[in-house]
Amino acid sequence: MSDAEHAIRDLVERWARAVHAGDLDTVLADHSGDVVMFDVPPPHDGVRGIEAYAQTWPPFFDYQASGACFEIVELEVTAGDDVAFAHALLRCNTPEGLAAHPTQRLRLTLGLRREGGRWVVAHEHHSFPDETPIPEQDEEAVRAVHRRWAADTAAGDLEALVAPIADDVVSYEHAGKMAYVGKDEVREVCRAGLESSPGPVDWTIPDLRVVASGDLAVSWGIDEITPADGESVRSRGTRVFRRTEDGWRMVHQHLSFPAEA
Repeated sequence: MSDAEHAIRDLVERWARAVHAGDLDTVLADHSGDVVMFDVPPPHDGVRGIEAYAQTWPPFFDYQASGACFEIVELEVTAGDDVAFAHALLRCNTPEGLAAHPTQRLRLTLGLRREGGRWVVAHEHHSFPDETPIPEQDEEAVRAVHRRWAADTAAGDLEALVAPIADDVVSYEHAGKMAYVGKDEVREVCRAGLESSPGPVDWTIPDLRVVASGDLAVSWGIDEITPADGESVRSRGTRVFRRTEDGWRMVHQHLSFPAEA
């Protein structure tokens, strides 16, 4: 690492410590008078000039003083003779926020130039990834769960079959108890279904429909189950999914045959 890269790394680490401590003088000390910052909150066209830049920090200092963190977890620096840039990932959240989103990171990019023999930050860009759910992608992810279910059913892989099922699932099955509650009970229903056929079981839902919104999704369609030695059985299936850190998990299932007239 060059002397310039060492100096810039020290500058960035000093700045981050000052942000967390609410030390405005140190936060400003290594920034140019014409600094331009693209921040997480508005204005959309950025904050321009050191005075405007300084005015953005007091509310964030209050947030840090409330118990939030501002910690560099990854920092890379590239420096030329008079121009350099750095990019970093930081933990920036309250303890409660970090517990709920442990992998979330604040992204930071800095553009620096040498002025009067020292490095100063001329541009600063902060952002979080936009994690707004995209319904089409979520719907495809739930469809992928159904495709894996079909493959795991054909393979007779019980543990893979129940993997996308939530621990607190409630399932209304075709027969048996009024409700099967919890993953272990549903696993035994699946086990009995697989063991009832002497060979691979084919499961398709030709008319599968999926709707997703936020952290919930619903699927429905006509299940067609064909055991290795028998005719297809058709029934109605509705399933509810919840988004988790490990992907979509089924929290409710309702299976039924139409009542005979």
